[in-house]
Amino acid sequence: MTISHPTTETVPAPSGTPAGSLSAFDHVGRGDDAPHWVHDGICLAWGLPLAATRVTLIAVSENVTFKVSVNEDPSLVVRLGRPGYAVSVEHVRSELLWVEALQRDAGVPTPSPRHGADGDFVQFPKDDGGASWTAVGFDFVTGTILEDQTDFADHFVEIGRLTAQLHGHSRGWARPTGFQRFDWTVDDMTGGLARWGDWRNAPLTPGDRAVLERAETTARATLSGIPRTPQHWGLIHSDLRPSNVMTHEGAMTIIDFDDCGYGYFLYDFGSALTFYEHRPSALEMGARWLDGYRQVATLSRDDLELAGALSLMRRLTMLGWATTHRADALPADLWDENKPGTVEVAARYNADPLWLVGA
Repeated sequence: MTISHPTTETVPAPSGTPAGSLSAFDHVGRGDDAPHWVHDGICLAWGLPLAATRVTLIAVSENVTFKVSVNEDPSLVVRLGRPGYAVSVEHVRSELLWVEALQRDAGVPTPSPRHGADGDFVQFPKDDGGASWTAVGFDFVTGTILEDQTDFADHFVEIGRLTAQLHGHSRGWARPTGFQRFDWTVDDMTGGLARWGDWRNAPLTPGDRAVLERAETTARATLSGIPRTPQHWGLIHSDLRPSNVMTHEGAMTIIDFDDCGYGYFLYDFGSALTFYEHRPSALEMGARWLDGYRQVATLSRDDLELAGALSLMRRLTMLGWATTHRADALPADLWDENKPGTVEVAARYNADPLWLVGA
């Protein structure tokens, strides 16, 4: 493979409500059997026996994720992307190339991408209407996601440490020729065409809207002075929240890199606290994350100010996300708390932009 250095291609990603439709899964719940075309397409793509293979739904979000078991033994996790959502096939392959490199070169624990029967990472099962969906597979990893655990603040030291390792790899990695991932700019987070939805479309009172607008203005002003240099900006996971971290017998695995792209490194701090910033445990989670990060990399006071601003922007991003996603993409309590919690977080940021980072 030809290798090039940091001159890499970023590409525009879908904005607003993603293209295509996930309506095919409106009546499929977590743990239910996949529609027949998904089952058959996965078996064909990865060379699995039809009769001995069961495909069940894990989650519906930007993509649809399935557990694949052969003879009742979990073997594979397949992520299915809706028609039109992927920017390009190379865009999808690039994600998997980085996952492989993180595992190989930096010791970051990730599930191994699984080649299809034809030797390619990316597969294209067709639905009943003949539309091609983009599918990628990963080795099944035994464990429990943090979001399903009752007390997980202690894990945030390790999450912070692994995130710093990931960032160090990002700064030094020579990207393969043709590597493509999108940017996470402030407008991609909270602009009128925000990638996951505009938070302004949420049902808000005028008073709540004013609180959020003031907080966004302050955070944007902080970010406007931060240059896109290798110190601050590079390839990030961007969605390293409790639902994308698994643990098993003391070992941790980072999953779901489908939203990785170029952004501020400390956006991964904001992502780590996603949907929990308003809860009393958030201060402990944030402090432990920062402690773990500092085991690998230094953080200045300016970095902490940046982390606080990006955490606020992330919270607004996820309020927008909730306007374009179904409620069962989250535990019911987090879904119900999302809007009032966002207003609470913004009010605290307005009072003290460093409240969450302990500076």
